[in-house]
Amino acid sequence: MKFERKHAVVLLAVAVWTVVIWARFIRVLIVSDETNKWFYIAHSVLIVVNFGIALVLGSWGWRAFKATRTSPDSPSD
Repeated sequence: MKFERKHAVVLLAVAVWTVVIWARFIRVLIVSDETNKWFYIAHSVLIVVNFGIALVLGSWGWRAFKATRTSPDSPSD
């Protein structure tokens, strides 16, 4: 599959969105008065997994974005 710039932008946007949403959830989790330790464990695992997904999508998006840039010395058609 050949990535185009629009694909790269979507991947980067999803990665940023995921980080922003889960970072906000971390703040909510910190101020929560929930006393169940499994609540914290489950949501901490979700946060780590989603940050990992964001990292993968962000790296794919960044590589695709760099690959779709036109260099000044490339011949134009």
